[in-house]
Amino acid sequence: MELLIMINACKIASSSRVTAVIPCFPYARQDKKDKKGSVERWSRAPISAKLVANMLSVAGADHIITMDLHASQIQGFFDIPVDNLYAEPAVLQWIKENIPEWRNCIIVSPDAGGAKRVTSIADRLNVEFALIHKERKKANEVDRMVLVGDVKDRVAILVDDMADTCGTICHAADKLMSAGATKVYAILTHGIFSGPALSRINNASFEAVVVTNTIPQEEKMKHCPKIQFIDISMILAEAIRRTHNGESVSYLFSHVPL
Repeated sequence: MELLIMINACKIASSSRVTAVIPCFPYARQDKKDKKGSVERWSRAPISAKLVANMLSVAGADHIITMDLHASQIQGFFDIPVDNLYAEPAVLQWIKENIPEWRNCIIVSPDAGGAKRVTSIADRLNVEFALIHKERKKANEVDRMVLVGDVKDRVAILVDDMADTCGTICHAADKLMSAGATKVYAILTHGIFSGPALSRINNASFEAVVVTNTIPQEEKMKHCPKIQFIDISMILAEAIRRTHNGESVSYLFSHVPL
């Protein structure tokens, strides 16, 4: 609401252009009507991401800058330009600088939906990738997990776009350790960490859980020493500068600004 009111305040003060920079897009997971529960029936759920898009447009935003949308189709909910920046270049840089044995690592997706993200990172690092297929009985309870790929005697790096209660990635870490991985790291763009997330991370077998600071993490890092963060303020700053000066933003899709 604050963002909408501020956009509207700028608009009625005759600003020529209003750009909303939203590092973590709200309600991004609620982007479609899903099949829910053991009875395969379409749920009566709202498509909240579309509602948020409409509200931003009606308030008067002319341009949106965001990062790692849960589903890139959300850009299609808007009739105004959306720049969906990627944390991937910063993640690649972090892996190379902080994991000495990164050439012997394997990039793992904790669900089939993240396969594209994982294959992209694995290609850039020239390493292999694996998938974990999970079956859910209820909305946020994972029932059983199947690992597809060989992680034996390798450093496993779990990559996902967001972690909420961390049930999935903690299950996945246990699965990888029992399959013979030497170390397990988790790298996530948006660390929401609600409910039992921090205690789960502390009890899980991670070397480190690395998140970007699209959501401030200082408080959570005090309670959970395993959490480390990648600063993405430079990427957003450069995107703002390029947008303001009318330069191309696409350079940032594959490079970290110096």
